Amino acid sequence: MMHSMDYIERENRYGAHNYHPLPVVLERGEGIMVWDIEGNRYFDFLAAYSAVNQGHCHPKLVKALTDQAGRLALTSRAFYNNLLGEWEEQITKQFGYHKMLPMNSGAEADETALKLTRKWGYKVKGIPQNMARIIVCNGNFHGRTITIVSMSSDPDSYSDYGPFTPGFINIPYNDIEALERELINPNTAGFLVEPIQAEAGVYLPDKGYLQKAAALCRKYNVLLIADEVQTGLCRTGRMLACDHEAVRPDIVVLGKAISGGMLPISCVLADDEIMLTIKPGEHGSTYGGNPIAAKVAMAALEILIEEKLADNATLMGELFREEMRRFNSPLIAQVRGKGLLNAIEINPINGKTAWDLCLKMKEYGILAKPTHQHTIRFTPPLIITNEQMHEAINLIQLSMTNFI
Repeated sequence: MMHSMDYIERENRYGAHNYHPLPVVLERGEGIMVWDIEGNRYFDFLAAYSAVNQGHCHPKLVKALTDQAGRLALTSRAFYNNLLGEWEEQITKQFGYHKMLPMNSGAEADETALKLTRKWGYKVKGIPQNMARIIVCNGNFHGRTITIVSMSSDPDSYSDYGPFTPGFINIPYNDIEALERELINPNTAGFLVEPIQAEAGVYLPDKGYLQKAAALCRKYNVLLIADEVQTGLCRTGRMLACDHEAVRPDIVVLGKAISGGMLPISCVLADDEIMLTIKPGEHGSTYGGNPIAAKVAMAALEILIEEKLADNATLMGELFREEMRRFNSPLIAQVRGKGLLNAIEINPINGKTAWDLCLKMKEYGILAKPTHQHTIRFTPPLIITNEQMHEAINLIQLSMTNFI
């Protein structure tokens, strides 16, 4: 009979050490709850970095996955399949774009957006070859590829991975003046931005920042690319985080919750002027747009709409922030967020960090994970009920009380 430490030791022995997981071995999930191999129950307040917005093992997603897996799993894009077009029609009509390009991971979708932006810059805007610039923000997180870490300002992401891909200009996040100074350059093709910087610690820009950025991009004929991999699909209380400011990006990048956590699915949305700059043979993915992905993604989007999960994210997020701000604890430096994308900044006490508090919360049945040394994200599945949220908040507060 194996115990948690046996599983952990096996992973440490045979697996790469590129993650530092919380010491819990999960074997089952349902809704907002997960269970470890000893049968202990936990509130999942990470939701696989917002991939499980619809909750663990949603019956509609399980049925879509299993039904299609027994019928046809993969054709590659060498042939048509009977589901990809249906998914493309559903998602383009939902978000109001001409075309969708399917991929697998969020990083692949971001890479696709970068390639589209450069291609558009050369083919449409007329930027001289190999001169295209893409503006990015300090504190960004768009994935782990060589090209993406080339634009990172986090030493943990980019150290020892050079030489780096050129063509990226870093500016401070939430700084409109810095953005305009770089947009003036006629070789600028795009501005890639997270509407809320989730991985950095759930940093929200000033109200109106996205609207001003979009207006400046239009003024200088530069593409606005919104990375909505973590912030999109109802997480912040709207279908897209950009919707809070009625901003329509030129390119939208989606992933994570687009599959409800069932398998890796991502995609890029754009209009014809941008999307059709890429011709057959110039970009692709063997698994992108496979029949299982199409079936699951359609069901995942239907759940978000049918169950009004954007509305629930708004209500439950307000409840979480209100109760945690009211809670009188010397541990809490700041509570911030939008919808159910929230973070608590922790005051270090007696040398203890956010990691130590996450270990204490685990003892009380709450699973969350630090992002950077003193910040904890709290991002439960969007299906959480009022009663469940109150119970979870009580456990978080008990953990803090007994942590000091």
